[in-house]
Amino acid sequence: MGKKKSDNGGKPAEVALAEKPEKRGKKSENGSARADPDSRLSKNFYESESERLYLELVKLQHWIALKGLRVILIFEGRDAAGKGGLIKRITEPLNPRGVRLVALSKPSDVERTQWYFQRYVAHLPAAGEIVIFDRSWYNRSGVERVMGFCSDAEYWEFLQSCPEFERMLVRSGIILLKYYLSVSDTEQERRFQSRAKDPTRRWKLSDMDLETRMRWVEYSKAKDIMLEHTDIPEARWFQIEADDKLKARLNCMRHLLEQIPYEDVIPKPIKLQPRPPDDQHYVRPPRDKHIVIRDYYADVD
Repeated sequence: MGKKKSDNGGKPAEVALAEKPEKRGKKSENGSARADPDSRLSKNFYESESERLYLELVKLQHWIALKGLRVILIFEGRDAAGKGGLIKRITEPLNPRGVRLVALSKPSDVERTQWYFQRYVAHLPAAGEIVIFDRSWYNRSGVERVMGFCSDAEYWEFLQSCPEFERMLVRSGIILLKYYLSVSDTEQERRFQSRAKDPTRRWKLSDMDLETRMRWVEYSKAKDIMLEHTDIPEARWFQIEADDKLKARLNCMRHLLEQIPYEDVIPKPIKLQPRPPDDQHYVRPPRDKHIVIRDYYADVD
């Protein structure tokens, strides 16, 4: 599935999405009705609540650093479910030195010969660190299974090994939180169509996205089997209704804050000492000696 030839001076044309195999109504993956547009949050409330939660996330990060906790956040879900936007909002107020985003590409030829979990182990958190997996070892139970990138034996071995692997992580002291963003067929299609039309977001539509778009039922089956085998007491799955992106982000941040007890250990305000007096003998070079870009918006009110 590619781009149409452009007849508008070389500008990229919209991506033409093929018709989907069938309509499946407006139910979410969890069987509940999709979000009512009238119940969606206002932008003002979303922004004010985000600011409040941002402060709490900063408090949580300081606590994690102080206590040397090790935290893993896993985000899974269908394409266009909103994982990237949610991760961006969670990390936005945090100190990047204490949080790492891991989004691995497909395994190399060497990695394919290794123990399946080996390349993920290399990214586990150190003391005081939060590691966020945007997609994770659960690729095997999702895209690899549906698209035929792994064998039946590899798939069923994963479903047997994964709970043991995660129990090992938890026993070692790692806090493991797994989130699955559920989106309805109708809402996913709306987002795909929006991306296809928007040249600034069209990069989000990969060839794989276009292929997986045609396999809604197969992904539903794969998700159900994944939850059945890997929703264990030591590492539960938390599903987030994600048709309303704003609600999904706030709900996830609030839930995350409830999972790790923390206290406010943010350092007290820093009192800055007066700056030293100017050097009376220093003469700055002329401003036009070096290039300064012009102010393109000087005339904008």
